[in-house]
Amino acid sequence: MKIFELIEKRNKAIESARAFLKGREVVNNTETLSDEDAATFDRMEKEINLLSAAIDREGRLANIENSVLQPTSTPIITSLSQQYQPQSAESVGETHHRATNEYKTDFGNSLRGTPLVYNVLSTSPDANGGYLVPLEFEKQIVAALEEYNIIRTIAKIITTSAERKIPIAVSHSSAQWTDENEEIAESDLKFAQKEVDAFKLTDLIKVSIELLQDSMFDLEKYIAAELARSFGVAEEEAFCIGTGVKQPAGIFTENGGEVGVTTAGATISADNLIDLVYSLKSPYRRNAVFLMKDTTVAAIRKLKDSNSQYLWQPSLQAGEPDRLLGYPLYTSPFVPAIEAGSLPVAFGDFSNFWIADRMGRTVQRLNELYARKSQVGFLGVQRVDGKVILREGIKLLQVGSGK
Repeated sequence: MKIFELIEKRNKAIESARAFLKGREVVNNTETLSDEDAATFDRMEKEINLLSAAIDREGRLANIENSVLQPTSTPIITSLSQQYQPQSAESVGETHHRATNEYKTDFGNSLRGTPLVYNVLSTSPDANGGYLVPLEFEKQIVAALEEYNIIRTIAKIITTSAERKIPIAVSHSSAQWTDENEEIAESDLKFAQKEVDAFKLTDLIKVSIELLQDSMFDLEKYIAAELARSFGVAEEEAFCIGTGVKQPAGIFTENGGEVGVTTAGATISADNLIDLVYSLKSPYRRNAVFLMKDTTVAAIRKLKDSNSQYLWQPSLQAGEPDRLLGYPLYTSPFVPAIEAGSLPVAFGDFSNFWIADRMGRTVQRLNELYARKSQVGFLGVQRVDGKVILREGIKLLQVGSGK
């Protein structure tokens, strides 16, 4: 029964009691009620007292309910649907709910197993119990990936929420000189399509319970660094030599760049590098760079002219990449080495290699799996794809099989 119904019932009981006593006067402090009337009034008084007690209990319960329903923090947004609405020019700079101190605190507490004080972490769980990391945490991972992954610094990076289809112009129209009254030739434009999806990249980190209990240990920084290192290494290897099966298709594969030059022997000459540069169309050369392995750089630096002078001198300017034939040079340990039939050098505009990050890296805490070893697991998951979109924009040097 609602509290206002109890109050109304008690008021009616009080009115009935007053009406019952009316006409039954007290003379010289002596009640004129008969024993039967006194018993009746006692019953009426008992009912009033019971109703008063019920009203008091309902009031206390209502206060408890109100305190539970009060928000534990000021909401940043009013609904989840507003999280991913495009930002207007006026809204730039607003705080995202995953960048709040409450969210970061709860994220750290969830990693350590501390009971949650706020329910903000429950706003973005995935189906398997993982939580989207706070914005600052995610930026920390991406920044570290750029340190470990050179491909990310020269490629085009996009963020997708689903598979993306990219139309490619295979051929262009061709204008023709035409005489008067001559039939105009038709151009046959052809188009192809490439798709970038998302392959799952995972890493499982185990941390001892003793380490988790150390409040001086920066757990988030540790996990960010470990995920960045492992994700960066795995990504760069796939971006270079990935098969395209359960992983991105690499640049130095048959599905990557186009072969621009094939050497006559099993070594690389200065002429081969010059030919590679000019095998690339001039519009692409404006932003072109070299990419190769460190051992390949060492072999090229040893090339000498007829006077035993080195043909190439690296950059002496701090912070600037070395330049080869006037173009910046980058290295990766996952580029193939110089050997017969290999593809050890790429030259081109690497904005034609697209990296597609699927939104929402997740970190899931595994409490029970390693409990017998007094450890807790942290499962990181990232979904990413990489692919050469326009092959003519990246040329490869292929080592011949001759000697």
